[in-house]
Amino acid sequence: MEWLLKTEPSDYSFQDLVRDKETTWSGVTNATAVKNIRAMKKGDRIVVYHTGGVRAAVGLATIASAPRPDPTNPKSAVVDVTAGKALKVSVPLEALKANPLFSSSPLVTIGRLSVVPLTAEQYAFLSR
Repeated sequence: MEWLLKTEPSDYSFQDLVRDKETTWSGVTNATAVKNIRAMKKGDRIVVYHTGGVRAAVGLATIASAPRPDPTNPKSAVVDVTAGKALKVSVPLEALKANPLFSSSPLVTIGRLSVVPLTAEQYAFLSR
């Protein structure tokens, strides 16, 4: 399965993930986003998306662990994420909104959702 994880680059950027090589993805509180984290499997492919002033897909990663309860919030869940490579060219939100592949994606229809499932076609477009 493929996913898109949003992060505010001033809090934790893709470059931070590359530096750290692996991190625990935590801090997710939205019920739908938590449900999406609980559906993740080790080996799932990730697109990392910067929010805030950037608003673009910027890099690739992989889920490195099964989901587990968030030790700081029992209603939430966490997974470990391993860094992959940066995208050759970041893909801005405007390009995603203009692409029919994403017309029904929660990425554009539910803007505040921080963990978004992707179709294989959407992942292929973003990871090219």
